[in-house]
Formats: sequence, C-alpha cells, structure tokens
Amino acid sequence: MDKEMSYRKRLLSKFSYSIINCRFLNRWVVLLIDLFLATVAGWLSFTIAAYLIDSDIFIRIGLRAAALSFVTSLIAFVITGTYKGILRYTTSEEIWKLCSAILLKMAVEVPLILLLRKHIGFYQSISNAKILLIEFLSLGTTLAAISFSRAFLVALFKYSLRTQQAQIINIFVYGTDDKSISSIQYVEGCQTADYKVVGLIRLSDKVSYHNIAGKRVYYIKDMDYLRYITEKNDVKALVFPSKLAAVNHKEDLIPFLLKLGVKILTVPETGEIENGETLSAPLKEIRIEDLLGREEVEIDMSSIAEFLGGKRVLVTGAAGSIGSELCRLISGFEVEKLVMLDNAETPMHNLNLEFNDIIKRHKDALSKEDPIAVANDRFEERFEFFICDVRNKIRLERAFNLWHPDIIFHAAAYKHVPMMELNPTEAVRVNVLGTRNIAQLAVRYGVEKMIMISTDKAVNPTNVMGATKRVAEIYTQSLSRAIQNGEIEGKTKFITTRFGNVLGSNGSVIPHFKEQIASGGPVTVTHKDIVRYFMSIPEACRLVLEASTLGKGYEIFVFDMGKPVKIADLAENMIRLAGYVPGKDIEIRYTGLRPGEKLYEELLNTKENTLPTTNKKIFLAKVREFPFSDVEKNIDALVDLATRVDLLGSVRKMKEMVPEYKSKNSVYEQLDRFQPAPEEEAVLGNE
Repeated sequence: MDKEMSYRKRLLSKFSYSIINCRFLNRWVVLLIDLFLATVAGWLSFTIAAYLIDSDIFIRIGLRAAALSFVTSLIAFVITGTYKGILRYTTSEEIWKLCSAILLKMAVEVPLILLLRKHIGFYQSISNAKILLIEFLSLGTTLAAISFSRAFLVALFKYSLRTQQAQIINIFVYGTDDKSISSIQYVEGCQTADYKVVGLIRLSDKVSYHNIAGKRVYYIKDMDYLRYITEKNDVKALVFPSKLAAVNHKEDLIPFLLKLGVKILTVPETGEIENGETLSAPLKEIRIEDLLGREEVEIDMSSIAEFLGGKRVLVTGAAGSIGSELCRLISGFEVEKLVMLDNAETPMHNLNLEFNDIIKRHKDALSKEDPIAVANDRFEERFEFFICDVRNKIRLERAFNLWHPDIIFHAAAYKHVPMMELNPTEAVRVNVLGTRNIAQLAVRYGVEKMIMISTDKAVNPTNVMGATKRVAEIYTQSLSRAIQNGEIEGKTKFITTRFGNVLGSNGSVIPHFKEQIASGGPVTVTHKDIVRYFMSIPEACRLVLEASTLGKGYEIFVFDMGKPVKIADLAENMIRLAGYVPGKDIEIRYTGLRPGEKLYEELLNTKENTLPTTNKKIFLAKVREFPFSDVEKNIDALVDLATRVDLLGSVRKMKEMVPEYKSKNSVYEQLDRFQPAPEEEAVLGNE
C-alpha cells in the first residue's frame, strides 16, 4: 500500500511539474484551459439565468451562447495575452490583466448579442437589462473559474517541487518597499531551490509587529536581535531585492550575517536575465567584487566622444585587464581606427574573437534598422590587431607607419611586484625602455596625446616594479615639459594616470583566493595587517578616459581609491561567501611579506600631495619635476645596465633617479645603506 501511494505521489509530481514547467506547450495549454473555462462559464451563466429569470429560452439557446462565448473569449485572450505568462508566477498584475481580458470579452460580446439576438434565439421580449445580467453572471463565473485554476496549478507546482527537493531553505527578504515585496513571490517560485520566506527584515529602531504580504516584518535594532531571529527561524539565506541594496549594507549587515553562516543572495538584475525570462532566472549569490565595488563613476561622455571622435587610437597592452577594457569602451565611440597592440598571442586571439562578436552584434542591429546600409557598412575596418613587443622599436614603428595614431593609451607593462623583484632588468626593459620607445615614436609621428597607465606603487616605491613605473613617469613628464618649453620639437602632450589594485585583474589576489578556496585551501595571506586599495576595472578605465580629456600635457592624475581593504578580512569574507567557515573548513595561512611588498600603500589623494579637478574622483598630483636632459642621460645609462643584465647596477641607478625608492623585504636593501636620506616626493606643484 505504501509503495502504491509513493508511486502515485511521484506520478502526480512528475505530471504536474511537466505540465507547469513546459516552456513551449505551456502558453497553448493555458489558452485552451482558459477558453474551456470561459466557454463553460458562459454556458453556465445562461443556465443559472434560466432559474433566476424563469424562462426556458435560456436553456434552448445555451449552446449558441457558449459558441459565442468561445469566440469572444479567444479574441479577448489573444489581444491581452493572458495566456503568455508562466502559471507558477501568477501575480496580482496577471490577475488584473485577466480582469481586463474578461471585460474586453464582455465589451465585444454584448454588442454581438444585441446585433445577432434573433439568430442566437433572443426575442424582443428579453430585455437588454436581462442580457446585461447574464453577461455579468458570465463575467463573474469566468473570473472565478480561471482564478481558481491558476491558484490550483500554482499549488500543484509547489507541491511537485517540494516532493523533488530534499530540504526547504528558510530565508529572509531585506526591506519593506515594493521591490522587496515583489521579491517574495520571485523567491518562492525559484526553480533552483525550495525557498520559504519566513519574514522581512530591515535595520530600524522601530518596534512594531505587523505583516506584509502575509510575512512577519522584523525591525532590527541591534545585531544580537538579528542573531536571535536568525537562529530561531533557522534562516540560511538573506535575499536583497537588488545588488545595489546589498552593497549599501556591505559594512554593517552583510559581514555579521556571513559570520552567522547566512548566505547573501540577490534578485538578478534585468541585464543578467537570459532570454528575458526574469522570473525563471536563479537567485544570484553576492560576489566579493560586488561588496568591494562602489557607486558608478560619473564621467563626461560628451567630452570623451568629442575627444575620441574621428581619431586613430592606439592601445598598448590591449589584451591585458586594463587594456582590453579600454578597448571595449573606446569601441563604443566613433573612432576612425582602434589599433590593439600586445605581445601575448593567446589573449590577443581571445580579444579578436570578442571583437568579432561585437562586429556581428553591430551588423545584426544595423540590419534590423536599415538592411540596405549593411552592405556599405565598414564598422569592422575600424579594428586592427597587432602583435608586437614594446621593447622592439622597429616593429613598433611599423604600427606607427601603418596607422599614424592620434591618441595613445599606454597600458603595456610588467606589474607583478614579486616577479619583478626577481627580474629587475626585464622590468626596466618593459616599463622604462618600452615607455620610452612609445614616447619617442609618438613625438616623431606627431601624436596628439599619450596617456600612460601608472600605479600607486610609484609613490615612494619600495620595490622594483614601482620604481620602474616612477622612472617612466619622470621620463614622459620631463619630455612633455621639454616640448612645451621648445627644447624638443614636437606637439605631443603626455599624461599619466595613477591608481591602485583593480578587482579581478589577471593574477590579482581575488582570482588567486578563489582558486585556493576551490581547491580546499589553505588561503595564503602575506600578513595579518596588510591593506590595499581596490577599484573595479570599468571604474578605472572610465576615469582614465576622463583624465585623458582633462589633461593639457605633463600632468600626473591620481584617482580616488576609496577606503583601504584589509586583505585578511577579504580572505575571510571570500571563504564565508563560498559557504565555508574560516579556520575550520578552510585555513588562512600567513606567509610573510614578499620581496618588495609593504603593509600600507600610499594614500594618493590627500590635500598635501594633490589638487582637485572638475571630477571629484580625479586629482592632480604634486610631484617634483626634472630637466629632460638629465633624465635622458640617466635613462640611457639605466637601459644600458638592464640590457647587460646588470641587476644590482640597474637597481642602484633607479635609486639614484628616484631618491625616495627604499627597498623592503628585498635583497636590494643593501643598496640603501649607501644612499642619502630620501626627500619628500610632494615638493613642487604643477602650474
């Protein structure tokens, strides 16, 4: 008997789930069900009227009226599209749409009955008032029947889903606004897990006991109360109605809940939904990048469009994290040519494939607007891919000869501190020689502007990588000054942009931690007190584009990096977001500072070392300036030492050029014993 009951239960579950979840058959099944119910309701209303009005006419003409009801219902349902929704996500909006469909049915049916009354079987003795009474009966019975069918099928779906899920997950929804309330049904209809909303929460000192949408509202006055209600209701997750709502509580609510082992989820944004099926998309787990992110950067798009419009743009390091995002952004402007240059073959191949997709989407969009214009469109001719090493000046000149760029974004560089500490001469050859090669060709070929991507590690550097970037800054700035002063013939303006770590860049800490967590740990942190500044790649690149329009030549712009992030806290939060307990499931192991690494990066934007600009997130650095003739001689000597692979000589020369460069946790600390005391970098302001 038990086996038979279990079999029937599985059969019912399978049948109900297949009917409700069928993506293509679903709408036609819904339409047929609605038509059947509307037709029966129409016939039934005539039968009821026969008893209410005491006339045998209604029984004789019931079938004709049912046929008319079928036709008018079909017209109304097709026009309003009531059958297109997915039943399990029936909302109040869908019910209102259903009401409008039935009112439309009535609006069509009443004139037809009055016009065809003799053909249907109504005689003049049947008053219009009686006909309207019949229609209102039909309207009420149709709405009741279809609404009941919706409710029944939704209940059937939830029942079938529960039989297939091993466990119901209790969750809270954050907030009491309209988005939060609409999230309740979204959450409970999610296919990927069987969620049960046990309440709504919000941070407030208010003490009140009431329900919204049938759910208890909890006002959180302190974290102890939050812990209490979380444990009492066995809550496993908190859902925010949007990613922005979650980010607003990244410093209070979320860290505490992560420590309690509560998952943080968000309702997916419209742009994250595939095929437009919002309600069928799964809930999104919050990422560490989301919590470290900041409000969207506001930039002057019109100025950038005017600056880049019709120009030939060269991006070096185009296949890297910053370079590739710059290329994506620049491709959205009306540039004449975008030349993407890098020496990494596979990443360049991937970038090429990505731009092939961009070209295809452009063609598809254009064909919808103007099919004839597609044949004459030359959008794909804007983009060029050029494999080249910035150390190879002859190969570089080939690119300048072919395309004569107007604007250069120089993002090609070696960036990993420990690796460059081991290979200082290669850091010099790429970051210094490569920059000089690009700069010299820019002057020779009359480039309008060159924007160099630098780093916060160039400020009072403690490692080779930061020192090479500072030397490159000194070279481009002094060259720009020399051009302005008439010492060097040319017109190129050189602009430098400095910012800190970018989220998710190749080889950065977040992807590294993710890999370690995925492999079961340990997660390695160099020091428990180490902090870093983070910025998203899109934010950094938008600010680079903005700075390129602000710069008049020779400036070094620094970006507002926000608040510093403690790397140990970052590791703990990433472990918790992955569903593990730090120190229990996954160990955090401290390995000691790496060569050239320091605990605290320099704060870029202080009143002592910067000046404000028209953009609140971009500042002008106050830095010492050097005569170009002296810089050129020092660069020649430095490049010569690096070419001869003289490690100590190369580092010693950089320490001469950048007196504030003091090595930390490095074999090159020995050279600092013979160096004079460093001077403050922020000495002279720009004019």
